[in-house]
Amino acid sequence: MHAMNTFPAAGLLKHLRSALSRLRSDRRGVAAVEFAFIAPVLLSLYFVTMEVSQAIEVNKKVGRVGSMVADLLTQQQATTKSEVEAVLKIGESILQPYNRSKSKITVTAIQITDENTPKVQVAWSRKLENGAVTAGAAKNSITTVPDTLKIRNTFLIRVESQLAYKPVITWSAEGKQVLGLAAAFDGIGMKETYYLRPRMSSTVPCADC
Repeated sequence: MHAMNTFPAAGLLKHLRSALSRLRSDRRGVAAVEFAFIAPVLLSLYFVTMEVSQAIEVNKKVGRVGSMVADLLTQQQATTKSEVEAVLKIGESILQPYNRSKSKITVTAIQITDENTPKVQVAWSRKLENGAVTAGAAKNSITTVPDTLKIRNTFLIRVESQLAYKPVITWSAEGKQVLGLAAAFDGIGMKETYYLRPRMSSTVPCADC
């Protein structure tokens, strides 16, 4: 009886050793498990890198919007409401192909009075917001400029470009909520302000603004 029980036990032990040996040599199952853990991390890193790159590029474009609009307007001796609107539309197009949110561009012509204590007054102002151009700050209203630019009897064109950047993970073409994040995420604020002086004349009047 003792001898008969020994052989099955020895065969079972041999079978287990053989199975463990095959398991150690076959790494396919282990590789599949490792890939299942690593793949989401790699995909997350890819999307984060892509999103950060896009955000940096759009932020640069927001800056270029202000400089381009100011540059075009300060080359004029005088302008009109329709010309200002056309320049603002050109500025907005610089942001393409980004279109997940609308930019806001405000142009303000500023007259600094010739007084011992000069006033900083709005000569005219127009703004592009949500695709529509409307009046900006009221004429002759008081505004501010940096102290280094507050020089008596001078004229400035100020352009403020703003954008609430929306990452692609929070946006859909139909404006629907995506991954539960759209309602909670208002966007990354991007803003640039440029001041330029007229180059062809002392002022840039806009008769119908």
